[in-house]
Amino acid sequence: MTKAPSNGTDTTGDERRSTSHDPSTAGIENRIETEGDPGSGGDLEYEVVTTPVLVVGAGAAGARVAIELAESGVDPLVIGKRDHGDAHTTWAAGGVNAALGSLDPEDDWTIHAADTFTEGHHLNDPDAVELTTREMPDRIRELEAWGMPFDRTADGDVNQRYFGAQSYRRTCFVGDRTGEAMLETLIERAQALDIPYRENVMITRLLSDGERVDGAVGFDMETGEGLLFRTNHVVIAAGGFSALYHRHSSRDDENNGDGQALALEAGARLMDLEFVQFHPTGMVGDRYGEEWDGRLVTEAVRGEGGRLYNAAGERFMERYSPDQMELDARDVVARAIAREVREGRGTEDGGVSLDISHRDDQYVRDRLPSMVERFESLGVDITAEPMVVGPTAHYTMGGVDIDFRTGETGVEGLYAVGETVAGVHGANRLGGNSLAETVAIGKLVGDHVATVLTDTDEDPAVTDGQRALAEREFEALRDLAASDGTVTPTELLEDLGDLLWDHAGILRDDAGLREGLAKLDILRERTADLRVEGDRTSKSFEYAVDLSASLTVAEAMLRAARERTESRGAHYRTDYPETADDWRVNLVLTAELAGLSFGRRGVGDPSPAVRAALEADHQLDYHHLE
Repeated sequence: MTKAPSNGTDTTGDERRSTSHDPSTAGIENRIETEGDPGSGGDLEYEVVTTPVLVVGAGAAGARVAIELAESGVDPLVIGKRDHGDAHTTWAAGGVNAALGSLDPEDDWTIHAADTFTEGHHLNDPDAVELTTREMPDRIRELEAWGMPFDRTADGDVNQRYFGAQSYRRTCFVGDRTGEAMLETLIERAQALDIPYRENVMITRLLSDGERVDGAVGFDMETGEGLLFRTNHVVIAAGGFSALYHRHSSRDDENNGDGQALALEAGARLMDLEFVQFHPTGMVGDRYGEEWDGRLVTEAVRGEGGRLYNAAGERFMERYSPDQMELDARDVVARAIAREVREGRGTEDGGVSLDISHRDDQYVRDRLPSMVERFESLGVDITAEPMVVGPTAHYTMGGVDIDFRTGETGVEGLYAVGETVAGVHGANRLGGNSLAETVAIGKLVGDHVATVLTDTDEDPAVTDGQRALAEREFEALRDLAASDGTVTPTELLEDLGDLLWDHAGILRDDAGLREGLAKLDILRERTADLRVEGDRTSKSFEYAVDLSASLTVAEAMLRAARERTESRGAHYRTDYPETADDWRVNLVLTAELAGLSFGRRGVGDPSPAVRAALEADHQLDYHHLE
């Protein structure tokens, strides 16, 4: 969930960053159909926007859905909370997986699937995994055709590198700015198709009776104006919830759980919220400053041969994983670092050293240009000295429960895709699979939504009931903006981050989770004394809106972590340290009148081809890097 700027202060609307508009896209935005006069109810005024499909989220997943819709003859509207092109996708630096076999011809999609199941501790949805891994070679070729500037081998093929727990070199990359290059490519394709978008918009409620969705309500973050979106089809592509934590690899105002909370409130199910991936290598230490605390040091550093050392100079992964070393699964490496620090072998800053200085200087600069540039700006030359790193909340495997062939949530007209959903990654995500999921499943979801549209979807009606629900939401937002208590949203979100880090972090137990839930109740009570500083264009108001989603998802995560009495993947219970066969189930959560309710659902089995790849037991040969 979003938290405050690093200086700890809430900012007013005048202090929001300005929006820059690309002239080539301004005309696209103006094509959006709006009613001539704002809607009104009493003293409420708001804009009504009509679209056949509303895509909530402008990162890679949302963009790929929209591209498929446009290529099918549909004009969706894409909205994002930030400037267009400024989505979290750009922070996925190291690469995107596809079994191309550029360097290791024996690799294929079944082995990619097997690695994904193994890393996910066999809680993955088989359809989700196999659809993603089968689709990805074609999606890479598609991105290549659209102009994505992949690094190349000497033979001119798309180059590939190792990522942790991969049997072969499978991760395609553009230096260490792969996500940025992918989003730029998708946006250029979307612009070529004249796909409408609207930036700096926040959705606060879906218009739903629990059975179907009839639109969405939100506000323009630059003007504070209310927005009613009139549509019969909503695709949520709003990211995950790792930024709920005190130390995380996202920006503070994204990955805050709003997509999961919107879907749950609309009647959809959530699944596997207990699984939060802590990336082993986030930036740690006073040398880097508070602004950089937890920011990701891409796995590409280890994929290119980076080594981890404790304060005694020991290459400690030899104790934990002598075969796969620094490129073992993320949960294994993160727990190893946490143990080194806990047992007194960490640095003064509470981390360990990540060193790639043994590689040729120019090689490091060519393969890791963004890392070199970032650390140079902080006075560190990574070609000559180590970085200080430690675990950081990075990715959430849990989310909305969907049918991966269609994106359907069980609520008519509501779909979800990307990190908003659960299923592809199981109990722990294989590095390089997040970007893969966005484009592989995004294409399938866009294709399905295009097939179910009817003529009535072009001009959906707003019923009196929908308008009344929307106006109640606008009234609630107006009242929230007028809150004049003594506690700021910043304080509450910072306290929530500390609560989750302390009680639902890398290591968990029942006593800590129960204490976390008790503290969460107290934190909820404090929201009654909220103070919003500034108007509806301020960061303070944005964070106040975020609070509701933050608290909902935090409670669901804590309760799910208590419910699963075993250790599996990213979920490690010190009081239940073993993996239990009878817990190979997904925890499915619904919102009932009495509160959150959990059910268990068995996990399907992979196809015979993937079972054969699992039985073959392919494994990474780390020493290719030595």
